[in-house]
Amino acid sequence: MESAIKDVATLEQAKDLGLMESEFKQICEIMGRTPNFTETAIYSVMWSEHCSYKNSILWLKKLPKDGPHMLVKAGEENAGLVDIGEGLACAFKIESHNHPSAIEPYQGAATGVGGINRDIFTMGARPIAQLNSLRFGKLSEDRTKWLLKGVVKGIGDYGNAFGIPVVGGEVFFNECYSANPLVNAMSVGIMEVGTMISARASGVGNPVFIVGSATGKDGIQGASFASKDMSEESVKDLPAVQVGDPFQEKLLLEATLELAKTDAVIGMQDMGAAGITCSTSEMSAAGGVGMEIHLDKVPMRQDDMKPFEILLSESQERMLIVVKKGREDEVLRIFDKWDLNAAHIGEVTEGDRLRYYMHGELVADVSAHSLVLGGGAPVYEREFNEPAYYAEAQKFSIEQVQEPDDYVMTAREMLGNPNIASKKWIWEQYDSMVGTANMSTNGPTDAGVVRIKGASQALALTVDCNARYVNNDPEQGAAIAVAEAARNIVCTGGQPSAITNCLNFGNPYSPEVYWQFVGAIKGMSKSCERLKTPVTGGNVSFYNQSVAPDGSTRPVFPTPTIGMVGIIPDKNKIMTLDFKQKGDLIFLLGASKNDLGSSEYLASMHGIELSPAPYFNLDEEVKLHELVGKLITDQVINAAHDVADGGLFVTLVEMGLPNGLGFDILSDSEIRLDAFLFGEAQSRVVVAVSSDQEDAFLKVLSTTNVPNLMLGHVTKGKMVIDDNHYGFMDEAREIYDHAIAREMQGR
Repeated sequence: MESAIKDVATLEQAKDLGLMESEFKQICEIMGRTPNFTETAIYSVMWSEHCSYKNSILWLKKLPKDGPHMLVKAGEENAGLVDIGEGLACAFKIESHNHPSAIEPYQGAATGVGGINRDIFTMGARPIAQLNSLRFGKLSEDRTKWLLKGVVKGIGDYGNAFGIPVVGGEVFFNECYSANPLVNAMSVGIMEVGTMISARASGVGNPVFIVGSATGKDGIQGASFASKDMSEESVKDLPAVQVGDPFQEKLLLEATLELAKTDAVIGMQDMGAAGITCSTSEMSAAGGVGMEIHLDKVPMRQDDMKPFEILLSESQERMLIVVKKGREDEVLRIFDKWDLNAAHIGEVTEGDRLRYYMHGELVADVSAHSLVLGGGAPVYEREFNEPAYYAEAQKFSIEQVQEPDDYVMTAREMLGNPNIASKKWIWEQYDSMVGTANMSTNGPTDAGVVRIKGASQALALTVDCNARYVNNDPEQGAAIAVAEAARNIVCTGGQPSAITNCLNFGNPYSPEVYWQFVGAIKGMSKSCERLKTPVTGGNVSFYNQSVAPDGSTRPVFPTPTIGMVGIIPDKNKIMTLDFKQKGDLIFLLGASKNDLGSSEYLASMHGIELSPAPYFNLDEEVKLHELVGKLITDQVINAAHDVADGGLFVTLVEMGLPNGLGFDILSDSEIRLDAFLFGEAQSRVVVAVSSDQEDAFLKVLSTTNVPNLMLGHVTKGKMVIDDNHYGFMDEAREIYDHAIAREMQGR
């Protein structure tokens, strides 16, 4: 012990590890001495933004956390947990793997999928569905194509092998993501209420096990790597990218769930960011105990690993388990059955000290409480200022934009836009049928739908965020992201329950970036409170910006991705979005506006990125949800699809494509035609009504003051607007279905 303590770290080493001078001084004060290098490395990862949320926690605490279905609130466990009825609970969470994916897209994305699934099954829930939200640069760029191929293959290979279907997602292309793509992965699992395994350590003398894969040098300093800007030098951080093994994870899943059926487990936590350091410190701090850990007992892939490398390694498919004393053999038998490592590496101790040994020598002695979020980790209040571009965006007026000379050609170009076109090239690489839980394949739906075996209800799942909206107005844009997610749930026949979020922003030390972050938190809170969808947790990912050789920086669009879970009370009343038959009436619920703000049409067809966020009124949104929910419950509509990216024209095409049916509609003479067809004003849903449902439908409409407009009717395949022929649905399909594939193939 004495020799380890004398081997003190220097301020330069602390800075190299990502600590600020003030933080290093704070650590010295906490410890009452200068830490050694291993201890400094421990603090560097636990006090990194990725683990401590030191620059975001003050505002995260303002998010609403209470709701009618909540079982586990944000920050309490590995993931959020909501009651979904019939004695069942849903565990769900979304996290980012942005920086690793930027330099090694395949493994970066694959290990993101693996990590988020472990967060779910360490709670004792079986994962049943995955979703993802992806952002890339312009698709015409070679680097974007390389990143897209790698990320999609990584997600597909890991998820397909692990055996969990991808049931939903979103992809968005913009040059601001060229150097720093965003890869957000969401996992959803099911368990019985009251069977959750906590991520807390307790019981002095209880043994501590590390289970799963052996530990290697991959992923060392991964948490710190995720807490700094991307640059040309980032490729040198390749060791910070982990390597995944989905087959090992499948074994770990089954062993964990078998272990969960016993009462031998006290606590369990995934070993993700910061590896052994994070799991031992967070479990100890949560339980108000300490641990003694013998690092030489950790199964390793390399013989020459130093103590700090073992502690900071982020090798995948590993977990830490605290077991009831005397039940060790039971645990070993289960993991031996599944051919997995299970090594007894330490014990729970009284107090809050974490003591790490190597071959009997004490190499680090730190306080668990001092390391963690909510404990001794620093909390900063950052300044924020409104950026100049915001005022510039608000100056936009629709009169600045000339209407298209050829609306038919414009409509076709919109369908071929990568942000609008089918993402078929991507989702065809995912196994959406594995596990037999995905019900979305029974018909296209606004949200992914997952059956719960043996239950009368189903789950509706979605991820949503229009980052252009958020960039142009963070508060309004984030409020819209929550509302759109809820609208997708409602259009599927579900009741929104709760959200998880992945908050992707630039450098928090930039006052303009932090202004975006604060605005997004305010907007998200506003919608979550009004829609009764509390925040169960999630992930903050700062430093999503690139540093050019000249030292200038460019942050990505602020991207607060919303993952939402909804409950469909009756799985026999799932609503699909596809037109069913020729002659059905088409209605628009909600009001169109003379509004082109932040639309894809404005950005891609007119080159205008800066404009106000689209029209949005939260009261109108709530009334729309109530109306659509009643129409579905009363079974008086046969299709529902929200108006979102690309506007009304794209919505109608997407409703017609599944069955090759077209539409014949009239526009609103009070609305500019381009705003009517391509504007993205919120709180609008298109529904289809058969002739025998019309009277009942109109009766429900008469009970509400939600604006509505009969647009026209479904056709056999022709697209007609104001008596002008826009082509046939087969022509639209050719453009819409193959646009991304053609671009990826250079055609």
